[in-house]
Amino acid sequence: MTAHDPVAPCEGELLTVPQVMARLQLGRSAVYDLLRTRQLASITLGRARRIPAHALADFIRIRLDQEAA
Repeated sequence: MTAHDPVAPCEGELLTVPQVMARLQLGRSAVYDLLRTRQLASITLGRARRIPAHALADFIRIRLDQEAA
């Protein structure tokens, strides 16, 4: 990905659960299942759950690699 790629995650960008839901086109419970099973990394800030953009990119890359195998 290049610096001008609008889909490229910004370094240190933190996504909300609704943002991840939109990007993966999944429902809330599916995203929380991915978080609960640690397939998708997240951090908790107070009561808010945030997903680092790089963690979402890693998750997608791993799933693509698994599908290709």
